[in-house]
Amino acid sequence: MPREMPLFQQLPRLSRHDMARIVAADIPDGSYVNLGIGMPTLVSDQLPPDREIILHSENGILGMGRVIRDGAADPDLINASKEPIALLAGASISDHAVSFAMMRGGHLDVTVLGGFQVSAGGDLANWSTGEPDAIPAVGGAMDLVAGAARLFVMMEHVTRDGQPKIVEHCSYPLTGLGVVDRIYTDLAVIDVQPGGGLLVTGLAEGVSFDAVAALSAAPLMLSEQCRVLR
Repeated sequence: MPREMPLFQQLPRLSRHDMARIVAADIPDGSYVNLGIGMPTLVSDQLPPDREIILHSENGILGMGRVIRDGAADPDLINASKEPIALLAGASISDHAVSFAMMRGGHLDVTVLGGFQVSAGGDLANWSTGEPDAIPAVGGAMDLVAGAARLFVMMEHVTRDGQPKIVEHCSYPLTGLGVVDRIYTDLAVIDVQPGGGLLVTGLAEGVSFDAVAALSAAPLMLSEQCRVLR
C-alpha cells in the first residue's frame, strides 16, 4: 500500500507573498517598522498604498522603499536580506550607532522577524538551532525584540520534515523571553495572549483549527472572530 502523505503536506498553505500581504495589512497607519532578514523583507512590497508606514533597516536606513527587482540599483542601498532597495522621499541615512539607538530606545512601533520556534509564552528563538555546524546569525535581533512596541513573527508552521515550530517551550537558544505579540504562519495567524496562551485569530482558507492544533506542540485556543485568510 502507498504511504499516506503527512498532514502538513496535505493542507493548502499560504505562499510567502500571501503571508507578507496579510502582515502588511495588519500594520497600523503611521507606524515605524523594522523588517528582519528573510521572509519579513517581502512585506515592503505589500504595504497598502493608502497608509504611511516608515520602514527602518538596522544598517542605518529610515524611509526604506520597495525592493528593486529590475533596472538600475545602488549597491550601497540594501535591506536586511542584502537586496537592493529604493528610498522614499525624505529618507535618511545614519551610522549603526544612531540606528541601534533608535532600536534600543523604543522608537519602533512594530518589528517583523523570522523564527525557528515560538513558545506558548511568546518566547522567540530565531538566531541559532544550537547545532555544532549552525552559523550564528543574531545580528540586531536581540535589540529589536527588546526595543519594539510590538513584535510580529513570520515563519512556516512546521519545519521541512514536519516538526512543529510553535512549541510549549523553546529548545533552541533564545532571542528574547515573552517578546512575541503575533505569529503569522502559512496556515494561521496566532496571537500571544497577555500572560501566555495562544489564540488562533485567522486560518488559511481550507484549513481547519483541528489541523493547525495537530501541527502545533503547544495548546491553542480558537477566537470567536477567527478570520479566513485568502
